[in-house]
Amino acid sequence: MADWFPLWLSLRVATTATLLACVFGVALAYVLAKGRFRGRGLLEAVVTIPIVLPPTVLGYYLLTTLGVNSPVGRGWEQVFGSPLVFTQAAAIVAATVSALPFVVRTSRAAIEDVDPRIEAAARVAGHPEWKVATLVTLPVARRGLTAGIALGFARALGDFGATIMVAGNIPQRTQTLPIAVYDAVQVGDQTTARTGSLVLAAIAIVVLLAISQYSTRPA
Repeated sequence: MADWFPLWLSLRVATTATLLACVFGVALAYVLAKGRFRGRGLLEAVVTIPIVLPPTVLGYYLLTTLGVNSPVGRGWEQVFGSPLVFTQAAAIVAATVSALPFVVRTSRAAIEDVDPRIEAAARVAGHPEWKVATLVTLPVARRGLTAGIALGFARALGDFGATIMVAGNIPQRTQTLPIAVYDAVQVGDQTTARTGSLVLAAIAIVVLLAISQYSTRPA
Protein backbone atom coordinates (compact mmCIF):
# COMPACT_ATOMS: atom_id res chain seq x y z
CA MET A 1 0.00 0.00 0.00
CA ALA A 2 1.93 3.01 -1.30
CA ASP A 3 -0.44 5.80 -0.27
CA TRP A 4 -1.20 6.07 3.45
CA PHE A 5 -3.22 9.29 3.16
CA PRO A 6 -6.57 7.44 3.33
CA LEU A 7 -5.57 5.85 6.65
CA TRP A 8 -4.50 9.16 8.21
CA LEU A 9 -7.63 10.86 6.92
CA SER A 10 -9.79 8.04 8.30
CA LEU A 11 -8.14 8.32 11.73
CA ARG A 12 -8.55 12.11 11.72
CA VAL A 13 -12.18 11.94 10.61
CA ALA A 14 -13.03 9.14 13.05
CA THR A 15 -11.35 10.91 16.00
CA THR A 16 -13.12 14.21 15.34
CA ALA A 17 -16.44 12.48 14.71
CA THR A 18 -16.08 10.47 17.92
CA LEU A 19 -15.44 13.63 19.96
CA LEU A 20 -18.58 15.22 18.51
CA ALA A 21 -20.62 12.04 18.97
CA CYS A 22 -19.33 11.80 22.55
CA VAL A 23 -20.46 15.32 23.46
CA PHE A 24 -23.87 15.14 21.79
CA GLY A 25 -24.38 11.42 22.34
CA VAL A 26 -23.79 11.37 26.10
CA ALA A 27 -25.99 14.46 26.52
CA LEU A 28 -28.78 12.84 24.49
CA ALA A 29 -28.36 9.57 26.37
CA TYR A 30 -28.73 11.38 29.70
CA VAL A 31 -31.87 13.18 28.50
CA LEU A 32 -33.38 9.92 27.21
CA ALA A 33 -32.48 8.02 30.39
CA LYS A 34 -33.64 10.62 32.89
CA GLY A 35 -36.16 12.73 31.03
CA ARG A 36 -39.90 12.11 31.01
CA PHE A 37 -41.36 14.26 28.27
CA ARG A 38 -43.66 14.03 25.28
CA GLY A 39 -41.82 13.00 22.14
CA ARG A 40 -39.11 11.05 23.92
CA GLY A 41 -39.87 7.95 21.84
CA LEU A 42 -39.73 9.97 18.63
CA LEU A 43 -36.40 11.52 19.64
CA GLU A 44 -34.98 8.07 20.39
CA ALA A 45 -36.22 6.77 17.02
CA VAL A 46 -34.65 9.68 15.14
CA VAL A 47 -31.32 9.18 16.92
CA THR A 48 -31.38 5.43 16.29
CA ILE A 49 -32.43 5.50 12.64
CA PRO A 50 -28.85 5.59 11.22
CA ILE A 51 -28.42 2.03 12.55
CA VAL A 52 -31.34 0.63 10.55
CA LEU A 53 -31.16 2.73 7.40
CA PRO A 54 -28.99 1.52 4.51
CA PRO A 55 -25.82 3.67 4.63
CA THR A 56 -26.40 4.99 1.11
CA VAL A 57 -29.92 6.09 2.04
CA LEU A 58 -28.52 7.85 5.12
CA GLY A 59 -25.94 9.45 2.84
CA TYR A 60 -28.67 10.57 0.45
CA TYR A 61 -30.58 12.27 3.27
CA LEU A 62 -27.38 13.96 4.44
CA LEU A 63 -26.61 15.05 0.88
CA THR A 64 -30.02 16.65 0.47
CA THR A 65 -29.76 18.25 3.92
CA LEU A 66 -26.23 19.62 3.49
CA GLY A 67 -26.16 20.23 -0.29
CA VAL A 68 -25.64 23.65 -1.85
CA ASN A 69 -29.36 24.10 -2.46
CA SER A 70 -30.39 23.34 1.12
CA PRO A 71 -30.72 26.00 3.85
CA VAL A 72 -27.90 24.33 5.81
CA GLY A 73 -25.65 24.19 2.75
CA ARG A 74 -26.34 27.80 1.80
CA GLY A 75 -25.73 28.94 5.39
CA TRP A 76 -22.43 27.04 5.53
CA GLU A 77 -21.30 28.55 2.22
CA GLN A 78 -22.15 32.07 3.39
CA VAL A 79 -20.13 31.60 6.59
CA PHE A 80 -17.13 29.66 5.24
CA GLY A 81 -17.12 30.74 1.59
CA SER A 82 -17.23 27.23 0.09
CA PRO A 83 -19.72 24.33 -0.06
CA LEU A 84 -19.83 21.78 2.73
CA VAL A 85 -20.41 18.69 0.59
CA PHE A 86 -17.46 16.84 -0.95
CA THR A 87 -15.08 18.09 1.74
CA GLN A 88 -13.40 16.52 4.77
CA ALA A 89 -15.88 18.39 6.96
CA ALA A 90 -18.70 16.54 5.20
CA ALA A 91 -16.92 13.25 5.91
CA ILE A 92 -16.79 14.22 9.60
CA VAL A 93 -20.52 14.99 9.60
CA ALA A 94 -21.32 11.64 7.97
CA ALA A 95 -19.12 9.72 10.42
CA THR A 96 -20.61 11.60 13.38
CA VAL A 97 -24.18 10.79 12.35
CA SER A 98 -23.24 7.14 11.81
CA ALA A 99 -21.47 6.88 15.19
CA LEU A 100 -24.05 8.80 17.24
CA PRO A 101 -26.65 6.03 17.79
CA PHE A 102 -23.97 3.61 19.07
CA VAL A 103 -22.84 6.17 21.64
CA VAL A 104 -26.40 7.08 22.64
CA ARG A 105 -27.79 3.58 23.04
CA THR A 106 -24.82 2.19 24.98
CA SER A 107 -24.51 5.28 27.16
CA ARG A 108 -28.23 5.34 27.89
CA ALA A 109 -28.16 1.76 29.11
CA ALA A 110 -25.16 2.55 31.34
CA ILE A 111 -26.84 5.66 32.81
CA GLU A 112 -30.07 3.77 33.50
CA ASP A 113 -28.07 1.10 35.37
CA VAL A 114 -26.75 3.61 37.91
CA ASP A 115 -28.23 2.92 41.33
CA PRO A 116 -30.82 5.69 41.93
CA ARG A 117 -30.10 5.57 45.67
CA ILE A 118 -26.61 6.95 45.04
CA GLU A 119 -28.06 9.83 43.05
CA ALA A 120 -30.73 10.41 45.71
CA ALA A 121 -28.03 10.61 48.39
CA ALA A 122 -26.23 13.28 46.37
CA ARG A 123 -29.46 15.29 46.07
CA VAL A 124 -30.07 15.01 49.80
CA ALA A 125 -26.54 16.37 50.31
CA GLY A 126 -27.69 19.50 48.51
CA HIS A 127 -26.16 19.01 45.08
CA PRO A 128 -28.12 20.47 42.15
CA GLU A 129 -29.13 18.14 39.33
CA TRP A 130 -26.21 19.07 37.06
CA LYS A 131 -23.73 18.24 39.84
CA VAL A 132 -25.46 14.92 40.50
CA ALA A 133 -25.01 14.13 36.80
CA THR A 134 -21.37 15.19 36.53
CA LEU A 135 -20.15 14.04 39.96
CA VAL A 136 -22.18 10.87 40.44
CA THR A 137 -24.13 9.51 37.47
CA LEU A 138 -21.58 9.87 34.67
CA PRO A 139 -18.54 8.72 36.71
CA VAL A 140 -20.43 5.63 37.92
CA ALA A 141 -21.53 4.89 34.35
CA ARG A 142 -18.06 5.47 32.89
CA ARG A 143 -17.54 1.86 31.75
CA GLY A 144 -20.66 1.88 29.61
CA LEU A 145 -19.89 5.38 28.35
CA THR A 146 -16.39 4.30 27.34
CA ALA A 147 -17.74 1.23 25.56
CA GLY A 148 -20.24 3.36 23.64
CA ILE A 149 -17.58 5.88 22.64
CA ALA A 150 -15.25 3.10 21.50
CA LEU A 151 -18.02 1.51 19.41
CA GLY A 152 -18.77 4.92 17.96
CA PHE A 153 -15.10 5.32 16.98
CA ALA A 154 -15.06 1.92 15.29
CA ARG A 155 -18.26 2.76 13.39
CA ALA A 156 -16.95 6.17 12.34
CA LEU A 157 -13.67 4.65 11.16
CA GLY A 158 -15.42 2.09 9.00
CA ASP A 159 -18.15 4.27 7.54
CA PHE A 160 -18.45 3.93 3.77
CA GLY A 161 -21.91 4.55 2.32
CA ALA A 162 -22.80 7.84 3.99
CA THR A 163 -19.25 9.19 3.60
CA ILE A 164 -18.97 8.50 -0.13
CA MET A 165 -22.38 10.11 -0.72
CA VAL A 166 -21.60 13.44 0.98
CA ALA A 167 -17.79 13.61 0.78
CA GLY A 168 -17.19 11.78 -2.47
CA ASN A 169 -14.14 9.80 -3.50
CA ILE A 170 -11.47 12.42 -4.18
CA PRO A 171 -7.90 11.06 -3.80
CA GLN A 172 -5.73 13.08 -1.40
CA ARG A 173 -8.79 15.06 -0.27
CA THR A 174 -11.79 13.01 0.84
CA GLN A 175 -10.82 9.40 0.13
CA THR A 176 -10.98 7.54 3.45
CA LEU A 177 -9.56 4.04 3.90
CA PRO A 178 -12.85 2.11 3.38
CA ILE A 179 -13.39 4.08 0.15
CA ALA A 180 -9.78 3.44 -0.90
CA VAL A 181 -10.36 -0.30 -0.41
CA TYR A 182 -13.48 -0.13 -2.58
CA ASP A 183 -11.57 1.89 -5.19
CA ALA A 184 -8.71 -0.63 -5.19
CA VAL A 185 -11.09 -3.55 -5.73
CA GLN A 186 -12.71 -1.73 -8.65
CA VAL A 187 -9.36 -1.32 -10.44
CA GLY A 188 -8.03 -4.75 -9.49
CA ASP A 189 -5.37 -3.50 -7.05
CA GLN A 190 -5.52 -6.49 -4.72
CA THR A 191 -2.47 -5.46 -2.68
CA THR A 192 -3.98 -2.14 -1.63
CA ALA A 193 -7.39 -3.71 -1.03
CA ARG A 194 -5.89 -6.48 1.11
CA THR A 195 -3.64 -4.15 3.12
CA GLY A 196 -6.38 -1.61 3.74
CA SER A 197 -8.82 -4.31 4.81
CA LEU A 198 -6.27 -5.83 7.20
CA VAL A 199 -5.53 -2.45 8.75
CA LEU A 200 -9.24 -1.72 9.32
CA ALA A 201 -9.80 -5.20 10.75
CA ALA A 202 -6.77 -4.85 13.05
CA ILE A 203 -7.99 -1.50 14.40
CA ALA A 204 -11.48 -2.94 14.98
CA ILE A 205 -10.02 -5.93 16.86
CA VAL A 206 -7.87 -3.68 19.04
CA VAL A 207 -10.87 -1.50 19.89
CA LEU A 208 -13.06 -4.50 20.76
CA LEU A 209 -10.31 -6.07 22.87
CA ALA A 210 -9.82 -2.78 24.72
CA ILE A 211 -13.55 -2.60 25.44
CA SER A 212 -13.56 -6.18 26.69
CA GLN A 213 -10.52 -5.67 28.92
CA TYR A 214 -11.86 -2.42 30.37
CA SER A 215 -15.36 -3.80 31.04
CA THR A 216 -14.03 -6.87 32.89
CA ARG A 217 -11.36 -5.04 34.89
CA PRO A 218 -12.16 -4.77 38.61
CA ALA A 219 -13.41 -1.31 39.61
